[in-house]
Amino acid sequence: MQPTDATGDDLQLPGKDRNFVTALARGLELMRAFGAGEEYLGNAELSKRTNIPRPTVSRLTYTLTQLGYLQHNTHLEKYRLGPGVLALGYRFLANMGIREIARPHLQKLADATDCNVSLGGADRSDMVYLETCHGHGPLIIRLDTGSRLPIATSAIGRAWLCGLSDERRQQVLQELASVYGSSEWPRLEAGIMQSIKDYAQYGFCLSEQDWQRDISAVAIPLILEGGAEVMAINCGGSSLRLDHDRLVNNLGPRLKEVANQIKQELAPRFRSTR
Repeated sequence: MQPTDATGDDLQLPGKDRNFVTALARGLELMRAFGAGEEYLGNAELSKRTNIPRPTVSRLTYTLTQLGYLQHNTHLEKYRLGPGVLALGYRFLANMGIREIARPHLQKLADATDCNVSLGGADRSDMVYLETCHGHGPLIIRLDTGSRLPIATSAIGRAWLCGLSDERRQQVLQELASVYGSSEWPRLEAGIMQSIKDYAQYGFCLSEQDWQRDISAVAIPLILEGGAEVMAINCGGSSLRLDHDRLVNNLGPRLKEVANQIKQELAPRFRSTR
């Protein structure tokens, strides 16, 4: 059976690639199987979620526990993520200089608009918040760093798609189509196509109650180093106060200014690394 990740997406294992270490890939998939708010999982649950045979799961969990990436509760006979995973996450975030530069600009916009303003990067079919700043407005859902939003329905995900090359975007769209299937994909694809039109017209994307019925947002791609790195920034909040006019004529233009400021500050850093 084909292993899957925590979101249910198939894990593509290139079996004929001599350089691909399947055991390592499976170990990483086990750690990805822990969803938000889920503290403990047993070998049987991990096997079911990943489609990895249970004997293999038992060996992998033992190894990951010895290395500190999992912790074993002997009373429950289950595992939870260990401090090794957290250490890796902190090192990743610490090495992203963009967060240091972006945060003051994101917070300034959040304070001025009473919205949630976030920087995100793509991970399979989701966007992951790498930095997020909160205003003081009535947010329906308060998301923090590490939160995941679907690429297909969120403004930040659609903006990220708009920042990709045509070839890469088509590849991602095909992957998303296989994730959602023929019953859901036509509706989601129509929303993405509308966002691409919005980006061509306004320079940013909109999601008006598409991801959550109570949430509306605008977003813009952050295209760095000529497209070598593509991230995205969003600004959103309660749909009760963020109507279409405010999204298009207020938040969108402000977000474009923030993106330009971040790119201007990042430019010298990119030049210095060449």
